[in-house]
Amino acid sequence: MTTDAGDLRELTVGTGAGLVAGTGDQQLGTDMVLNIGPQHPSTHGVLRLKLVLDGERVVACEPIIGYMHRGAEKLFEVRDYRQIIVLANRHDWLSAFSNELGVVLAVERLMGMEVPERATWLRMALAELNRVLNHLMFLGSYPLEIGAITPIFYAFRERETIQAVMEEVSGGRIHYMFNRVGGLKEEVPYGWTGRARAAIGEVRRRLPDLDHLIRRNEIFLARTVGVGVLSAADAAAFGASGPVARASGLDLDLRRDDPYLAYNELDVPVVTRTAGDCHARFEVLLDQVYASLDLAEQCLDRVDQLTGPINTRLPKVLKAPEGHTYAWTENPLGINGYYLVSRGEKTPWRLKLRTASYANVQALATLLPGCLVPDLIAILGSMFFVVGDIDK
Repeated sequence: MTTDAGDLRELTVGTGAGLVAGTGDQQLGTDMVLNIGPQHPSTHGVLRLKLVLDGERVVACEPIIGYMHRGAEKLFEVRDYRQIIVLANRHDWLSAFSNELGVVLAVERLMGMEVPERATWLRMALAELNRVLNHLMFLGSYPLEIGAITPIFYAFRERETIQAVMEEVSGGRIHYMFNRVGGLKEEVPYGWTGRARAAIGEVRRRLPDLDHLIRRNEIFLARTVGVGVLSAADAAAFGASGPVARASGLDLDLRRDDPYLAYNELDVPVVTRTAGDCHARFEVLLDQVYASLDLAEQCLDRVDQLTGPINTRLPKVLKAPEGHTYAWTENPLGINGYYLVSRGEKTPWRLKLRTASYANVQALATLLPGCLVPDLIAILGSMFFVVGDIDK
């Protein structure tokens, strides 16, 4: 059968690159179009990558999202300001406390509300502990994805140590629901700051076990060094932030550059690298754990010096005044933004989320072309995203 070249718009094949189609003088070389996902076990949740392959080399990549979309932003519009917190901590389930914090900061800013100082420092301590929990998950799971099983046991040992004090203070292991507009849900248990400080010391003492196991492992180095290089220019162009951007040399951290809460009273160390490859992203994440442990301990020291209320007394029906505001936070995975529009009702007219994972995953379209299929998972895992944070 003779086929005009103009009739062929896209041909998905399963026979590899170099397939010759057509007859006579119409010989068509056709690349393979391969779908990774949306239910592939090697993806982080339900993400689909549409790849064009030339043999084992990726020619083009199109990330296709939306398979986990739950309409969080529309649900915000029919929940009052107390109820939206329970939704906000779920789009990035590894950064739940930080997600809650961003929402209440936006509401408090719109209302012009002053939060008690003790609540501010406790929020910072808990946010840094949540950052440690987030990073430890990736520090254990990322090596697992490329064949190293042992690190995840060390990472989860440390996670459980921190998780115990987070569970004690809030009652939750993942979705803490501890932030409130005007402060925190309740006072921390008696002696909790001492137990939290002990947990931090224990994790700091044992973290080198994980560090020495994987950072300079020659097999891990072979799989990650020079692989998936994201330049600083590309990181900025895609709006990447957090550890992914700082590994490419973008020296940006809102805790230092646009402080919220009381971060302006701390010397926040910003961990950066310049290589921009998979290993640099892993190193930034690992070194950030050390930095966040120190910051959390400093915050706990300040909490012990403060007395007073932990929250602000609110009316039975909480209404934000008419207007709009934007709050952003340095979440564990990068910059999260919260654009809140109010018409003076008890529910937001609009609450738009700018999530870190959504921006970071766009860079896959630049990172993956040119790489080999065996490097695909190493690059994908090193972008440190949560799919719920992409799809919302």
